Amino acid sequence: MIWIYGASGHGKVILEILECQGKAVGGFIDDNESITRFMGYPVFHKHELVSPNATVIMGIGNNAIREKLVAKNTFTYINVIHPKSIFSKYAKLGAGNVVMAGAILQSGSTLGNHVIVNTSASIDHDCQIGDFVHISPGSILCGNVTVGKGSWIGAGTTIIQGVTIGSNVIVGAGSVIRKNVPDNVLIAGNPPEIKKRF
Repeated sequence: MIWIYGASGHGKVILEILECQGKAVGGFIDDNESITRFMGYPVFHKHELVSPNATVIMGIGNNAIREKLVAKNTFTYINVIHPKSIFSKYAKLGAGNVVMAGAILQSGSTLGNHVIVNTSASIDHDCQIGDFVHISPGSILCGNVTVGKGSWIGAGTTIIQGVTIGSNVIVGAGSVIRKNVPDNVLIAGNPPEIKKRF
């Protein structure tokens, strides 16, 4: 039995992937006590109602919140990969990752833990994606790109081959990144500019 942590839009998409795979879903876990049912499934609010070793996938899109929840729980985390994604047998991944419909992960690439590769995102050969990263819909990572822990790549972004994106970076939607990006910044545009430092 699999549980989805997060009764939200991201959780809806994960539910559908699991249903496509014929997996048994027990329901959702959520901190919002006003939600009792979601997508026809029960929603639990007290974590003790679900075994601390339950099989769970995080349905939380926000990287920082996802990381905090993982840190305070002892669940067993699974990977959820849409059957209509393209996932190389030579790619590697940790635990708790979600790969959405139409996404591509090419040979030699590695996902850390609790990474989201969203709808129709493309990760080419030998990319290294750190823990708690979110690659938003339609983003393109050319070969040998590195993305540091906790970074968020905005929708429709293109990252040119060999570029390193630091940790805790937000890349604005539609950006074209041709040079390395340091840690802890918001960068956006074409050509890109650093808009904020954290």
